[in-house]
Amino acid sequence: MEVLCYLAKNPSRPISKAELFQEIWPGIAVTDDSLVQCIRDIREVLDDSSHRIVKTVPRRGYLFAGLITRQLSQDSGAGGPQESRTLSPPDRASIAILPFANLSADPEQDYFSDGIVEDITTALSRNRAFFVIARNSSFTYKGVAIDIKQVGRELGVRYVLEGSVRRAGGRLRVTGQLIESASGHHLWADRFDGDVTDIFDLQDRIVTRVVGAIAPRLERAEIDRVKRAATDDLDAYDLYLRGLASWNRWTKTENAKALQHFYAAIERDRDYSTPYGLAASCHFFAKVASWETRFDEKEIARLVDAAAQIGADDPVALAWAGHVHAFFFNDVERALWLTNRALELDDNLATAWLRSGWVRGYAGDADGAIESLNKAVRLDPLDPRAFLTQTAMAFAHFVAGRDDEAADWSAKALRLKPDWHPALRIALASNGMRGRRDEAERVLHTYVRYDPEVSVTKISGFYPFRRDVDRQRLVLGLRKAGVPE
Repeated sequence: MEVLCYLAKNPSRPISKAELFQEIWPGIAVTDDSLVQCIRDIREVLDDSSHRIVKTVPRRGYLFAGLITRQLSQDSGAGGPQESRTLSPPDRASIAILPFANLSADPEQDYFSDGIVEDITTALSRNRAFFVIARNSSFTYKGVAIDIKQVGRELGVRYVLEGSVRRAGGRLRVTGQLIESASGHHLWADRFDGDVTDIFDLQDRIVTRVVGAIAPRLERAEIDRVKRAATDDLDAYDLYLRGLASWNRWTKTENAKALQHFYAAIERDRDYSTPYGLAASCHFFAKVASWETRFDEKEIARLVDAAAQIGADDPVALAWAGHVHAFFFNDVERALWLTNRALELDDNLATAWLRSGWVRGYAGDADGAIESLNKAVRLDPLDPRAFLTQTAMAFAHFVAGRDDEAADWSAKALRLKPDWHPALRIALASNGMRGRRDEAERVLHTYVRYDPEVSVTKISGFYPFRRDVDRQRLVLGLRKAGVPE
């Protein structure tokens, strides 16, 4: 398959996004499905070029500034480059839960079927006998024809769960089939019918069938432990799923929508812990991405405390509570305790490993941070938002004093998302420390476009360092990069 992207007429001169959109040579927009299907190959091309994805265009396509042409093998199972991307399954039972097809008449019900998959993933991941691939990587296969054997090789798993959801009025049918990836053998296939109000029971039955099929000798108590309905209020659950769908779209507007939905879910059920943690994360992303400038820290503290207290056994809530608490309130010790507790509950949670990586970096534990981040990558090898982990890697290497590695990791993140402010900040400091003033000035020129009032003091405020030596080093790097005081 050949991937063609739009070519700007005059790439050598600065042009606006609107102008770029109008002044293009004929080409083929890469659709969402095409991009997902070839995501690794496209990333490989982008790593070797200076081109950028600059705009999402109608019908869920993408607009590129530059020509990218890549001949990809139609037979992904036939040796060559594909083999280099094969991951070996871990020792314990490993599984990927693929997106369930939405068979409802209303395509807007995608959020509901996606949410069901997310909950099944969460429930299975809490069983320590399993190695469960994170949602972000599993969802790179959404909407495309798949080869189960290829999925098994790319994600490094022995089992794949796929299925469908049909919602009609108040009735719900969920089908599922568990497949052994190496052989393609179906271990079981079944359908689960009930009222929409039975959704939690249906999820529990699916999880029980999966656990029982893969590890029939597990104690019944262990099977029961992985079944957890965080709320019994279907309306609260529906609002949470809508929030999750917006949260995963990664824009300023959708982040604000997600926050509204999470607050609405909390209003319906004040003991529903996960929305507290994700609401706090919305405030976090609004600040790190400079989507907002004013924050109610008293309200953020309330969300963090509720996530930590109500969600004492909720790893998602705890992981976000820990990172947000460190970020806004400089309490690294409590953040370490919260993220460690999240990992005790669910060591399959890629988000928790990523948040742990940041918090350990704040604490000055660079090696521990990198170890956590490597675990996040293994659990989420196809994450479309890999720039998040790459930025955290850049930060950890900067804390360790490895400026070349920090600059390299930040450059990787910026190739995926050129306007990602956290990556720009580390690129500034690391290039300043290694004496690459020209590169630092280029990065600073980019950063000033987003924040004309950038300063050493302002950037330093994003990092709640436990060790003063780390803060001093950041300040020195920013000064050497030419950032004003």
